[in-house]
Amino acid sequence: MNATQEINRIIKEKARELGFQACAIVPAGFLHEEQERFAGWLEAGFQGEMGYMTRNVEKRLDPRLLVEKARTVIVTLLNYFPAETQHDPHAPVLSKYAYGADYHQVIRHKLTQLHQFIREEVTPCEGRSFTDSAPVLERAWARRAGLGWIGKNSNLISVEHGSFFFIGELVIDADLPCDEVAEVRDHCGNCTRCIDACPTQAIVADRVVDARRCISYQTIEKKGELDETLKGKFANRVFGCDICQDVCPWNLKSEPHREEAFSPPPRLLGLTAGEWQLMDRPLFSELFRHSAVKRAGFNGLSRNLKFLRNDE
Repeated sequence: MNATQEINRIIKEKARELGFQACAIVPAGFLHEEQERFAGWLEAGFQGEMGYMTRNVEKRLDPRLLVEKARTVIVTLLNYFPAETQHDPHAPVLSKYAYGADYHQVIRHKLTQLHQFIREEVTPCEGRSFTDSAPVLERAWARRAGLGWIGKNSNLISVEHGSFFFIGELVIDADLPCDEVAEVRDHCGNCTRCIDACPTQAIVADRVVDARRCISYQTIEKKGELDETLKGKFANRVFGCDICQDVCPWNLKSEPHREEAFSPPPRLLGLTAGEWQLMDRPLFSELFRHSAVKRAGFNGLSRNLKFLRNDE
């Protein structure tokens, strides 16, 4: 192994030490193959009320506009698949990614540590870390890095790990030894389980999701009242939705995470349907003060619970 390969190896070894299940290193550049697809998605209005998606489009397509003199993108995956799920089959269903601590903080902390390691052990560099919190097309970068393919539900799917993971990026202004990436071929084949299983028919075409119909969008991003035309179609989902991932055959490969921060509060998984419907602010704070559920807030979660309660 030459010196260049050794640098690549020790960075990935550090990423694994920090808990990432996969890591790839690729040159920063413009995402030409995503430009037309993303423009078409926006033109169709599939972003709904997510006005921020229409801003900084050029930055979404080119991280060199986000980080001055950016040269390298390090893409990471972090598993969040839980060892167990909610106990009461009649309880409102919480998306698995929201069981534990807010992933934004967890991943940012890990990427900060990785950045510090590179500065101290490899080369001086400046940069920024991202995870679903800035104009970065994360799935496109993970695909470009050879970490998976884009499934029919528009999620990144890994041959080794399925799709229950978070994607994070560290964009730096130094040249690092990059991977020789071979594009992962599409393994969806003729399977349409995700499309068929979506209760709101949000997957309107192969790899095209109309966010306005997506349960995750409705229960998290949507402001004000929920879409009455979707009443009776939420499948008891109260925050986020995993249905298209739950039915994906590739997620038979999912293994429980080992990230302590993603462990749920003691009471959460045992909460009964009745206890969910009686949710008050103190219980909300006890269960979700460190969770991504804070994004909806107590009022948002209460709105969602009311929608499910009247869902006939």
